[in-house]
Amino acid sequence: MSLSLDETRVNAILLDIEGTTTPVDFVHKVLFPYAREHVGEFLRSHRGEASESIQQLRAERASDAQRGLAPPAWQEDSVERRIQSAVKYVEWLMDCDRKSTVLKAVQGMIWEAGYRTGQLRGEVYADVLPAFARWQRQRMETCIFSSGSTLAQKLLFETTPAGDLTRFISAYFDTTTGPKRERESYGRIVAARGRQPSEILFISDSVEELDAAREAGMQTILCVRPGSARPHREDHPVVETFDSILISPRGMA
Repeated sequence: MSLSLDETRVNAILLDIEGTTTPVDFVHKVLFPYAREHVGEFLRSHRGEASESIQQLRAERASDAQRGLAPPAWQEDSVERRIQSAVKYVEWLMDCDRKSTVLKAVQGMIWEAGYRTGQLRGEVYADVLPAFARWQRQRMETCIFSSGSTLAQKLLFETTPAGDLTRFISAYFDTTTGPKRERESYGRIVAARGRQPSEILFISDSVEELDAAREAGMQTILCVRPGSARPHREDHPVVETFDSILISPRGMA
């Protein structure tokens, strides 16, 4: 962590989830398949709750068609065909790895049912709980910024084998704040937390996200978990475990 990290200024930690606190395989091999398998069931059994989401999906799909992206056809001649169209469009968005706010909201609601019934359980790396506890003792706040909805974030951290970790987390940010690769998103987080940008340390496995955060004035660390592919650029301080992030916040010995 030698590059440009000024540990004496850090008072808050902002964390990515996938590949940072949580294994990539959990997201791609557990959460995503679960959402795909249950989206039709969810839209049919929660019609009132899902009605607005379906309208938003239809509008986003129309925008995609206008842009020439060739999304699946949408049919409105019956309730069932409308739901089938929504399901196909959700699957298409997932195949595109679209960071769509409405997609993430729908996924979050589907996962909520899975977490509540015990079919899903959150997963974090072994070093996450000790780090959360250490930062709390140091009176630093821990926040999350993920493409997944705030609901999905809370459910993941609430149901880990290490226990309910939400007690350590001060705030959650998702795509309603803005894209994770845009500087303005991090500026909004700075404003929301009422801090100076350099007081916030953002930790992620994405160089592009870290670049955006650094442009906004945040400090940054690239998290490269064992077994993960190393990025082509490593012009941010690099760690492989939170155990090596030993920060003394201002005002403490």
